[in-house]
Amino acid sequence: MAGHAAPMAVEAPPPSFGMARLAAIIDRLLGGAVEAATAALVAIEVVVLGAGVVARYCFHAPLVWSDELASILFLWLSMLGAVVALRRGEHMRMTGLVNRVPPRLRTLLEAFALTASIGFLLLILPHALEYAQEESFIVTPALEISNAWRAAALPTGMALMLVAGGLRLLRAGSFRPVAIAIVLTALLVLAFWLAGPALKPLGKLNLLVFFVGIVATNVFAGVPIAFSFALATFGYLSLTTSTPMLVMVGRLDEGMSHLILLAVPLFIFLGALIEMTGMARAMIQFLASLLGHVRGGLSYVLIGAMYLVSGISGSKIADMAAIAPVLFPEMKKRGAQPGDLLALLSATGAQTETIPPSIVLITIGSVTGVSIAALFTGGMLPALVLGAALWLVVWWRYRREDLSRVPRPTAREILKLALVAAPAIALPFVIRAAVVEGVATATEVSTIGIAYSVVAGLLIYRRFDWRRLPHMLVETASLTGAIIFIIGCATAMAWGLTQSGFSQDLAKLMAGVPGGTWGFLGVSILAFIILGSVLEGIPAIVLFGPLMFPIAKQVGVHEVHYAMVVIFAMGIGLFAPPFGVGYYGAAAISKINPDEGLKFIWGYMLALLVGLLLVAAVPWISIGFLNS
Repeated sequence: MAGHAAPMAVEAPPPSFGMARLAAIIDRLLGGAVEAATAALVAIEVVVLGAGVVARYCFHAPLVWSDELASILFLWLSMLGAVVALRRGEHMRMTGLVNRVPPRLRTLLEAFALTASIGFLLLILPHALEYAQEESFIVTPALEISNAWRAAALPTGMALMLVAGGLRLLRAGSFRPVAIAIVLTALLVLAFWLAGPALKPLGKLNLLVFFVGIVATNVFAGVPIAFSFALATFGYLSLTTSTPMLVMVGRLDEGMSHLILLAVPLFIFLGALIEMTGMARAMIQFLASLLGHVRGGLSYVLIGAMYLVSGISGSKIADMAAIAPVLFPEMKKRGAQPGDLLALLSATGAQTETIPPSIVLITIGSVTGVSIAALFTGGMLPALVLGAALWLVVWWRYRREDLSRVPRPTAREILKLALVAAPAIALPFVIRAAVVEGVATATEVSTIGIAYSVVAGLLIYRRFDWRRLPHMLVETASLTGAIIFIIGCATAMAWGLTQSGFSQDLAKLMAGVPGGTWGFLGVSILAFIILGSVLEGIPAIVLFGPLMFPIAKQVGVHEVHYAMVVIFAMGIGLFAPPFGVGYYGAAAISKINPDEGLKFIWGYMLALLVGLLLVAAVPWISIGFLNS
């Protein structure tokens, strides 16, 4: 799921004159420096956490400072990664409406998406500086250094994002839409500031104004989701409450500082390694040898390959990028229609959301307190149920496929491919065993996977392109920054909602849904399908997970069972057109026009919905193996 971003295309190739050329030069220098720093931080995090595992498990001498250092570096990685993402236009946002408006209006909206983001950064930066100064009085327990070394990442990252955003505006191909966007942003900020005295008496109606009105307007206008949340939260707290904005910065910090979230960049990097070393290709070729000669066989291979690779990378973009280029050319040769390939790829993206070490599972564990190990165990079988539903659709659609010209591999060839693929297929089981057996935590286990992949790439598959490593590290940092900044902003927004009394009102409303447990699950499915299509899974989970999971427990739904239900519901929303950004991510990876998949995808989505209802109705599918 992680990694679906639509670039903010406000800039054109920089003109060769004046301010735009100077801005391009500064941007290139600044961007190179920040990208080098983020790449180094990812590499250092791998080394620090890996050293902690080795010291504790092999030498029985834990490094008491390793987690603290990793936490400090992680906040810097997240903030600098957010700078890289803003510079590249890779912050997650919804572009379904923006892409359908006339070109002139689209250019204006692209510029507004950037100026609105800059507006928030200008408003929050003074409070971030104050927060870092306040943190200077705190001394860290293990390293015994001022906590300002960690907290300074917030104002530094925000200041660099301001510079990066300003440089993008200066490099814009047209001055007029940028000027209009700047004026519009300034007028909106001024209008809300002047309306402050009138807003305070509205009480809880302000929740609709800010957390529905402003968020929806910004999201549909193409403003990155993180900044949409942040603007609404800042406006609500500053205009309708007496809360110091220092508190909002603290909630941002809290949301971005869960050590469990350090698994996000490490698993993203692991996914890139899997593709680069040829491990993903080896798995796919073995599966193709088993099923390639049966009707719809390569479609079954696609479903199975996504299941296996999802258990390794934790990133949907990495999964799709590893599989589509290998399978799609052969599938097209056999007569598969491009639209059907795109539709099935999207459906498998939703189907494999619960396979560990899914970033969404890690996020749920970090914000709700549910056991990561339990989520990892509970996620395997539900994904198989939805995969079986997709297999039925494939069987029906390809039941008359002509395979007369497709050669059938010999047993010797299958055995050879199985031996080649065995180390790659073993990796998901190595990762799960390391967590279950207590060798490493859910955060640290990714370093075991990285070490395993490096050794396999160098010694077994003999494919390890050292020249690609810097690019992979920067891509990891950019995606990490986009994800973690969303989590920080959503955490601040969730705190604002909680302080308003919204969570208590929601609990009463959901507890009173007719039908008890089943009514609650039904409403949750509908709600999270909608949330998944608009907000994506991670921000939706961070925002509503802390509110909904206690209610689920109150009405008698097991927290792991509920996690599976809401993850699949969000996955269906995420990968279903017209709003689901995951669908457009699959289209970009497969290089297929999104329109071609529309007539094929609904059969797969119906199958996923049936599978989801079965998972919801039979809790054992999710929790049956938790005590084994």
